Amino acid sequence: MHVIIIEDEKPAARRLNRLLGELDVEVSTMLHSVDESIEWFQNNPHPDLIFLDIQLSDGLSFEIFEVIEVKSAIIFTTAYDEYALQAFKLNSIDYLLKPIDDEELESAMKKYRDLTPSAQKISVDFNDIKKLLTNPLEREYKKRFTAKVGQHIKIINSDEVECFYSENKGTYAATLDGRNYLLDTTLENLEEELSPKTFFRVSRKFYININHIKDIISYTNSRLQLKMNRFSEQEIIVSRERVKDFKLWLE
Repeated sequence: MHVIIIEDEKPAARRLNRLLGELDVEVSTMLHSVDESIEWFQNNPHPDLIFLDIQLSDGLSFEIFEVIEVKSAIIFTTAYDEYALQAFKLNSIDYLLKPIDDEELESAMKKYRDLTPSAQKISVDFNDIKKLLTNPLEREYKKRFTAKVGQHIKIINSDEVECFYSENKGTYAATLDGRNYLLDTTLENLEEELSPKTFFRVSRKFYININHIKDIISYTNSRLQLKMNRFSEQEIIVSRERVKDFKLWLE
């Protein structure tokens, strides 16, 4: 996937680049003005996806499209919502308001991928087929994890874990005793190892145990905030695109 960023505020461009990197999206080029962008499009293959600020240092980014016929998909990133209607007349996938929320960015990327399935590489092996054919209610899920604590190995039962979360490229298990243990795994691997009857991935950062939810609170932008029995180091927010599935899962 060929992705570029057009953004005149370099710190904002660097932050967006970092957030995309956390989603395994590689940005090939960063442009900073209308004139620079027009010249680039005239001399380079057009990308699959553009992250585009609307107000650039030398004018509105819409001026680019008056000169260049851009066929790329576009996710607008701007501090203003007054241009939303004009933006959606173009090849717009989403319209993100600054400061960009990482959950909303992840949702926008999912929307792009869902709209362009042919651009995604599909590979299936026999293990994948076996997983698809296995009834999730009959599967054996992981009941124990291990974590290194000094010179010792700690055994952690999955039912003692209030939530699994990622932080600084590490994956942690927060347990009933108020401890957080670093695990040698990732949240993506946990998707195959945790029982869907007990654990739910509420966001890119958190997997929670239904048996340890203390309270569920309405939150901004149609999201939900979860309070666990012991874990309180970070806010646990159910991302907007997962709220519906989360409510169904609770039932």
